[in-house]
Amino acid sequence: MAVIANTTTTAQMSQLAVREVDFIERFQRNWDALREVMGISRPIRKTPGTKLAANTATITLQSGTVAEGDEVPLSQATVVPVAFADIALQKYRKAVTAEAVAKYGAAVASQKTDDAMLAELYGNVLSDWYAFAQTGTLTGTYSTFQMAVSMAIGKVKNEFQSLHRDYTNVVVFVNTLDLYEYLGAAQITIQTQEGVQYIKNFLGAETMILTSEIPQGTVVATPAENIVLYYIDPADADLRELGLEYTTSESEINLIGVHKEGNYGRVMGETHVLMGMVLFAELLNGIAVITIGSNP
Repeated sequence: MAVIANTTTTAQMSQLAVREVDFIERFQRNWDALREVMGISRPIRKTPGTKLAANTATITLQSGTVAEGDEVPLSQATVVPVAFADIALQKYRKAVTAEAVAKYGAAVASQKTDDAMLAELYGNVLSDWYAFAQTGTLTGTYSTFQMAVSMAIGKVKNEFQSLHRDYTNVVVFVNTLDLYEYLGAAQITIQTQEGVQYIKNFLGAETMILTSEIPQGTVVATPAENIVLYYIDPADADLRELGLEYTTSESEINLIGVHKEGNYGRVMGETHVLMGMVLFAELLNGIAVITIGSNP
């Protein structure tokens, strides 16, 4: 028996799968680059039923001088959870009509809109991180950009030392205009990796990231060890129980799921994206938020 006209066969699906993989790989490259720049080493996969929270930790040590044979006193530790918005699945859908492809070509109608979608998805997660980072509790005001950067680094190092927590790379986030105002006509090498502009080993910061998402007059700093990538795996078996099959990366960390399909009823191609990811800090008192202004 002859195949019904306009049936979507494996010939069409193989091409869709190739575009799904391309979309995913480009998104993954962006995030791999960001993780490398920031030094993030702790991606955490969300399991069903868990909640997301940051913590503020303090400890009051008792005297370590204890008489021989006497009982060692307990040191009181307190960890206060700070509620953070629960991670949620983000669902996106894009459709490109056959007319758009006929008029502009697939390279523009499909590829360019994919590029725009990728940029928006990437930017949304970063925007949420920068907003969260500005809720850090190590605050202060210093008169110059250089002093603000220096004290932001000093405050987080001092805090982590007092908590006896290990740290290596302190990441500083500054407004792009603040940096260029400080530099004036001085020449400096700014590196760019997948859209992230940064400087290595500048003003005492192992990594300084430039962004317009941090307001002018504000410097934010935290150790890389304090930054956590929390995500929902789109390939989770629980989702497959609903009959939803998304293409994901072949890496151990699946940040995004993509499914492309043709809609013959409306003569257009649809792109479905599923993701759930957030950057947050484990300790709010491990983030310094310093204002550039009058020295108190």
